[in-house]
Amino acid sequence: MRLIPVFLSALLLGLTLPAANALAQDNAPAATPTQGIAEGPIDLQRFMGRWYVIGRVPNFIERGHVASINTYTLQDDNKVAIRYQYREGFSEPEEEIDIRASVDEESGNRRWRTWFYKIVPTRSRVLEVAPDYSWALIGYPGREMAWIFARQPDMDTALYRELATRLRDKYDVNTDKLKRVPQHPQQVDKLGFEVPNKK
Repeated sequence: MRLIPVFLSALLLGLTLPAANALAQDNAPAATPTQGIAEGPIDLQRFMGRWYVIGRVPNFIERGHVASINTYTLQDDNKVAIRYQYREGFSEPEEEIDIRASVDEESGNRRWRTWFYKIVPTRSRVLEVAPDYSWALIGYPGREMAWIFARQPDMDTALYRELATRLRDKYDVNTDKLKRVPQHPQQVDKLGFEVPNKK
């Protein structure tokens, strides 16, 4: 396993979000507007499953990845198995990284700690989730990075902009750097989308 994909597992959240048996795309809810945010603790059972990376602040680890997917599987004692899947370009083979995470129950299940090689920790935070768990906003200490997740690979432009605005106004994320992640080949080279590492 190459060093960069392994290090990515630490940087990507702990939520870097397997092997996606937990939630099939066909049964995933469509992303809904932000009328009302899920209050209280994050329901870990509902949070599990497949999440598509719709947008992110690019970083030197993830930059240029397309078709990025994070999948979570709940284990015992608030432990979560995480798989991050991606491609360097749509003509490239899929790659994946498996890591483990623990969830701080006292934070309302919002703070996560992950490890790669079972020893190097990193932290992340579930900022918000939709009431129906169709989208999520993920943050990282320092506010330099953030992610927009959804249960399906496509998101309405108006909703994407609304979520980006929430990241900027409520969480002080520099969304000038926020890029959409291509989930389909036809999105490559479109305005606002990240450029793949390989075409």
